[in-house]
Amino acid sequence: MRQILALAAGLAVLAVSGCSAPAPPRTAANSSPTPTGPVTLPAPTGPHPVGTTALYLTDTSRPDPWDLDVAARHLKVTLWYPTEQRDGQRAPYMTPKESELTMKGARIANVPYDTLSRTRTNAVEDAEPAGRRLPLVVLSPGFTKPISTLTSLAEDLASRGYVVAGIDHTYESYATTFPDGRVAECLACDSDTDPGFGTGVVQGRAADVSFVLDQLTSKWDGSDLIDRSRIAMAGQSIGGASSVAAMLKDPRVRAGIDMDGTTYARIPKSGFTRPFMFMGSPNHVPGGRDGSWERDWKLLTGWKRWIVLSGAEHQSFTDGSLLAGALGVKPPHGVLSGARSAELTRTYVAAFLDQHLKSQRQPLLDRPSPRYPEVRFCPATCGPS
Repeated sequence: MRQILALAAGLAVLAVSGCSAPAPPRTAANSSPTPTGPVTLPAPTGPHPVGTTALYLTDTSRPDPWDLDVAARHLKVTLWYPTEQRDGQRAPYMTPKESELTMKGARIANVPYDTLSRTRTNAVEDAEPAGRRLPLVVLSPGFTKPISTLTSLAEDLASRGYVVAGIDHTYESYATTFPDGRVAECLACDSDTDPGFGTGVVQGRAADVSFVLDQLTSKWDGSDLIDRSRIAMAGQSIGGASSVAAMLKDPRVRAGIDMDGTTYARIPKSGFTRPFMFMGSPNHVPGGRDGSWERDWKLLTGWKRWIVLSGAEHQSFTDGSLLAGALGVKPPHGVLSGARSAELTRTYVAAFLDQHLKSQRQPLLDRPSPRYPEVRFCPATCGPS
């Protein structure tokens, strides 16, 4: 169920497919012997400085799906939002322990275990929120990965005037740290070959999303910023698949994006009318390795787009390719660079959200653009790779 889709052996830390279509792993031959040192994530492109904070929520209405001895579901939610504060302590990307467990989980030993914790972010920790009636975007990461692996996208959306709520789905990543110092490791990793695993994960994540939406208004001091009539969800890999599941479960989620994730939640035969966008690697072209998008495309009866990025791999939609140098990895020829992957992901995700949450028409979503020749619109302008 869980395939290693690394650019190279060292990049495996951020290249677990989380139930997406399989692809052959790259070899260590692409690794560079000298890591580049700490990475600074690309600066956000919007006009607003970005703040961030963490919430810790407890759902007493259900037991944890992975730890049957726990009678409640404990979640960490990271919020990114506009602020007027430009100076202050930048938020950590991961703790050293989270970096260590993530790298050990992916069997990476060629660089120091604290490498990921030295990644530099742009958001000011616990800055005062600014703005009012802003749309909300929920983010969900791939299997085994923490929400921090979508930080570049989250910071950019916040700088453009969105509140972003990133969910760490407890026990589904290598490490989630709670305020008492407890570190929840990946219990779900022992079950990922079980029948129905993917379906169970997306159902559990949909429940997590609904609970977080219930709690945000009462548990976060900045909740007055949020316009609860304008909510969307995006995710990578099984986090993207969870966008479908969450939208089917919760009508508050008005629009959704699946970034390179095989879908599991079944859309009713009567169709699904809310806006949705598939955005993926060439594994997801019609007739490609993964057929779930073709199946679901026919059932999406509202506004929809299906775009494929030439040269993308599974982690091109996360911070993975941005961190390649720090892990001593030289991407293979023909694979999108980290900077270009981040630009394309940020641009098309923001265009979708601007159109459907801010009512700002985006011609970029209507046809191919000479500025972004890597982007193909399916099924019209792409075929089997």
